[in-house]
Amino acid sequence: MENPLQADCGSCFGLCCAALPFAKSADFAINKPAGKPCPNLRTDFRCGIHTRLRQSGFPGCTVYDCFGAGQYVSQVTFGGTDWRQAPDTARQMFAVFPVVRQLHELLWYLTEALKLRPARSLHGEIRLLLEETERLTGLEPKALERLDVAAHRQDVNVLLLRTSELVRAEAGHKKKDRRGADLIGARLRGADLRGASLRGAYLIAADLTGADLRLADLIGADLRDADLAGADLTGSFFLTQPQLNAAKGDGATRLPPALTRPAHWS
Repeated sequence: MENPLQADCGSCFGLCCAALPFAKSADFAINKPAGKPCPNLRTDFRCGIHTRLRQSGFPGCTVYDCFGAGQYVSQVTFGGTDWRQAPDTARQMFAVFPVVRQLHELLWYLTEALKLRPARSLHGEIRLLLEETERLTGLEPKALERLDVAAHRQDVNVLLLRTSELVRAEAGHKKKDRRGADLIGARLRGADLRGASLRGAYLIAADLTGADLRLADLIGADLRDADLAGADLTGSFFLTQPQLNAAKGDGATRLPPALTRPAHWS
């Protein structure tokens, strides 16, 4: 069975390429407002430069993940009718997509939390919140537009923080709390970050060569251009494939078993 929290671009109406805005920068070659289709989006909703996004100035596209929200909104919420066939649905479809994307991201984190044995005492609460998040995902478009997803995210975050504490305690020593820390360009070569909380930390272009990140909480950490060559990420948790895709690494980088070594790594 296909993973419903994994993007299936072939079943999506190019929603990330049409609904979302992006600004000309190191990540995107052009400016594009929300609701305007990217000029690279073909009539079949596929990207015309998919195989050469990085070379064409669109590396930001290669590190984006909708967590399966694209195909869900396309095929379930709007029943398989695309915004080109029915232009009157475009505004609402584009508004709903970011909401469902947030809910699917929360579903991914909650699903991952259920795999963490040190937090098994919380698994009952996690399952209840998972079920509630699934219920919200299935709301009608109008209800999704009105949904206070930020409030629900806060409820989930409280439980994930408790989960993090239990997992990181396995490191067996005083845990470093670097939540939201500005570590842009930081020199952390060979650093002992076992059991550290790096939730939301800015690690852009940080040197993490050979760093020990076992049992580190990496939820929301910005790893763009961070050097993970030779780093040990086994046992790190809440780390997503897009985060890895945004970083640099090599054949010696040790990863959690569920993640894949990015093709562009040396």
